[in-house]
This record gives sequence, C-alpha cells and structure tokens, in this order.
Amino acid sequence: MDVWPELPQERWAETGTTLQLWAQIVGKIRMMLTPALNQCWNVTLYPTVRGLTTMPMWHGTRVLEIDFDFVSHELILQSSDGGREVIALKSMTVADFYGKVMAALDALGTPVKIWTQPMEMADAIPFEQDQTHKTYDADTVQRFWRILLQAERVFAIFRARFTGKVSPIHLFWGAMDLACTRFSGRPAPVHPSMPGLPDRVVRDAYSHEVSSSGLWPGTKDVGAFFYGYAYPEPEGYRAYKVQPKEARFDETFGEFVLPYEAVRTAEDPDDVLLDFLQSTYEAAANLGKWDRAALEVRAS
Repeated sequence: MDVWPELPQERWAETGTTLQLWAQIVGKIRMMLTPALNQCWNVTLYPTVRGLTTMPMWHGTRVLEIDFDFVSHELILQSSDGGREVIALKSMTVADFYGKVMAALDALGTPVKIWTQPMEMADAIPFEQDQTHKTYDADTVQRFWRILLQAERVFAIFRARFTGKVSPIHLFWGAMDLACTRFSGRPAPVHPSMPGLPDRVVRDAYSHEVSSSGLWPGTKDVGAFFYGYAYPEPEGYRAYKVQPKEARFDETFGEFVLPYEAVRTAEDPDDVLLDFLQSTYEAAANLGKWDRAALEVRAS
C-alpha cells in the first residue's frame, strides 16, 4: 500500500461529511463525560492502529471507550465491567447512526444525553433528523485514516522539538482536522467570534498566543491540505517566506496551506512536511518575538 495514499476528493466529499457527523456524535459523548480541559482538549479524538478512539471516559465510576475501527469497519463501545456493543459501519443515515449509538449506550447502562446540533457546518441538521447524509465508502475512509496516521507520525517528530506548552496531536471533530498547537506562554487578545462555534469555546481555544499546524481533508471542491496559522497574527506574517515552494498563504482560509498532493508526490514526503511545519512556526515565532531559546529543544 502507498505510505501516503491518494484521497480522491470526489469520493471523499459525501463520505467525509457523513463521517464528520458520525464523529461529532461520538465526540460530543466524550465532551459530556470528561472534565473540561484548557483549549477544549478534552473533546478530541485520537488516531489508533485501527481507526479513531475517544480514549477512556468516565460514566460515574465506570469507564467507557468508543472506537471507530476502520479495518473491520465497526464502531465498538466498551465498558470497564466487560460490556461490549458493536455497530457495523456502512452506508446509513446520520439519524440511524445516532439512534444505534444511543441504543448501544443504553444497553451498556451508560446513557448519555448530548446536544444534537452539529458544529462548524453550514445548514446543519440535528442528528436525529438527518436523513440526508448517509454515504460510507470503506476504501475512502481507510485512505483518510492511513493519511492521519502518517501525518501524526511526522507531527510527532515536529512536536518533540518544543519544550514549551504544546497540545497533543488530536482530531477536532468540528472541522475534522488533525492538529498540533504550540504556545508562546503569553496571553492573547480576545479572539473574535467564529461561525458555528460558541464564543466561550473560541475564547478558550485562543486564550493564549499560538502557532498551530494541522491537516484538513478538504471537500469536493477543495483538496486536502496541511495548514499553519498564528494567533494573534504578527505583522508581516502573511508575507513571510515559508517552505516548500508549493506552500502559500491563503487569504480565504487565513493561513498558510500546503496541498496534500504536494506532500504525497514528493520524493521525500516527510522532509517536505517537516519543512512546512518548521517554517510556518518560525514565521509566528520570529515575527511574534517568541523566546525561542527557552521554548525549543537544543541540538546536542
């Protein structure tokens, strides 16, 4: 198999939207069962050797975990007392998926009530009413998951270069992006409102100065890309020269972008991606006057 597989956007579009909504259902369960953590880190999902996981969550004194298995194409719900429920992952409406998940939680004796309005999506339909989104293409989902694993591997190398506060490498189900964020240690000005998110969430996420990197799988019209952005954005940031040559600042998204295809087809994809991660970080750190000597691992 290709280490960095192709992700055909025309196939990803409908499957990706369905999977995003399914992930939001599972992610909101995690949000309800875990203590709030700075920058909303308690709500995220994590890539695994077989798919995505919530990691352990607490339902009273019992532990619950929910895993997307993209090898066997199952959603597996397990509790610490041996309970186990399995939902086959195949084309079905979001409403059907939501119903099956809630029924499985009830069967485990771990019922959870969530707010059923999707986040960060235009014209969103409440989960229990969504008969529109229902496409699950197993091959495309596997490709997406394999890309996540490779991106996480390279992100982990980049993350290890920083000794300051840095986020886990995690999947935010709102936009379905894999992200890793570095912090300068300084407070940031209040972030303006963002569509599809409550102000309290936005202000928590951007309470401190950041340089963030990630992978977004795109849509039918926009191909997958790696991104890098800073908040607050220092003067001259958008004109900063970053690497590789295929990278550019996108005014629509307000961030540096590097097409996934440029990484996938490169002679050395790891080096190309690391160049992008490092140079977009340096754009924020140099122009924002971060204390790089105190925040970075020194070469031995």
